Amino acid sequence: MTETRRFSTALIDRLRSAEAVAVLTGAGISAESGVPTFRGQDGLWKKYRPEELANFDAFMRNPTLVWEWYNYRRELISEVDPNPGHYALAQLEKMCDTFTLITQNVDGLHQRAGSKRVLELHGNITKNRCVSCSKTDGVSRTIDDLPHCDCGGLLRPDVVWFGESLPQKELELAFDTASRSTVFLNIGTSGVVQPAASLSLVARRNGAYVCEINIEETVLSGQMDETILGPSGEIMPHLVELLKKNRM
Repeated sequence: MTETRRFSTALIDRLRSAEAVAVLTGAGISAESGVPTFRGQDGLWKKYRPEELANFDAFMRNPTLVWEWYNYRRELISEVDPNPGHYALAQLEKMCDTFTLITQNVDGLHQRAGSKRVLELHGNITKNRCVSCSKTDGVSRTIDDLPHCDCGGLLRPDVVWFGESLPQKELELAFDTASRSTVFLNIGTSGVVQPAASLSLVARRNGAYVCEINIEETVLSGQMDETILGPSGEIMPHLVELLKKNRM
């Protein structure tokens, strides 16, 4: 069976005529680029669980330790590149009148691949935020080897930590986008992390055609219009090429 034949006529037809396409991506698409899961397999970090470092109380107790971990993570991410799945989504965006990419990933690989309309539900590991004034990526200075905002407040990575709420603006936009979409793609997500896991269900309740692309079935598979099993880095480029041919 060829890659192009794995797509249903319904998916192709709905994508060709879609008024609004929304996509949710999770850790699966980044894993294909070699982004590690950061479960502390090497060196010092074997002593810690992410929950012990990625929370505000831990940061305030020992900001030096938490910053060392995030600098280590940033270095690892800087060494990987977007994969064909990322680039295919950037191409799909150019083919759609209305397109929104919602991601649970914090690595910024979608933007590096060329995606423009990106909602980051869990923040971005390459950015900083002040714990005092909440300014993001303002002027910074170093005090006692730690980054500080120009207001004097301590800077932290601009990501959502355990026990914190998702950014309200991005979350509201994500649900509004899902409710207005006519095609919704779930790519590389486990379907268990809330509230993001509810987005595809909201889309389907409002009439969207919902397709899941993942290396294995998830708890949401039974509620999808279509599930395509395999790496998104292989599937998405074929899907985009097929859509291009159908437009000729």
